[in-house]
Amino acid sequence: MKITVIGTGLIGSQLATRLENQGHDVTSASLSSGVDLLTGAGLDDALAGAHTVVNVTNSPTFDDRSLVFFRTTVGNLLSAGERAGVRHQVVLSIVGVDQVPQLDYYRAKALQEELLQAGPTPYSIVRATQFFEFMEPTMSWTSDDSAVRLPATPLQPIASADVVAALAEVATGSPLNDILDIAGPDTFTLDELGRITLAVRGDGRPVITDDRAGLFAAVQGDVLTAGPAARLAPTHYRDWLQGTLNG
Repeated sequence: MKITVIGTGLIGSQLATRLENQGHDVTSASLSSGVDLLTGAGLDDALAGAHTVVNVTNSPTFDDRSLVFFRTTVGNLLSAGERAGVRHQVVLSIVGVDQVPQLDYYRAKALQEELLQAGPTPYSIVRATQFFEFMEPTMSWTSDDSAVRLPATPLQPIASADVVAALAEVATGSPLNDILDIAGPDTFTLDELGRITLAVRGDGRPVITDDRAGLFAAVQGDVLTAGPAARLAPTHYRDWLQGTLNG
């Protein structure tokens, strides 16, 4: 199957490699390869002959400009896909994305989903919880040399490799015309995750629970954890974290 992966970051690079190893004909498209989703430049060439397109791009900002980014890029990608005869559009989104309207970025991702669902091509939406790999950057937003401040927001984080496995399965199957939620096997509060991470890293700073600290302070309740219909991935955060030290 010919598959175009839009985006070559943490998920896109792993996904392209996995699909190639499975024997698929993969095109990786990004700004570095001359494909600009905002202007549409290079899209027709990148999608030529593709059966499936997997969109794992991200907005360069998390503010209200992300709404413009996703509105424009989805429109360009759907139009180019229709011209190329693409038969399946897949997008990576976020569990609970439609439950946090107070966050500009989550509203923008919800818009991305809505535009895809209303588009001309059969689709699949894979919603994932927060990636393990984003834990340390998240802590850095609200930390200094003496302490880390994090809210007690419930999360159910997932390894990026497990996200890639689910995306590869969906991309090579029939369109869901629906949403698939995927999540890690364990639920933590964000401040608890911070304590686990610092302990394994040998960082003696305390984690102070502060429900006004950082991006996730705006999230109420457990909307970023998976519901009963979600697919649970196999990798546990503690095992993954220890593996990053050993390998």
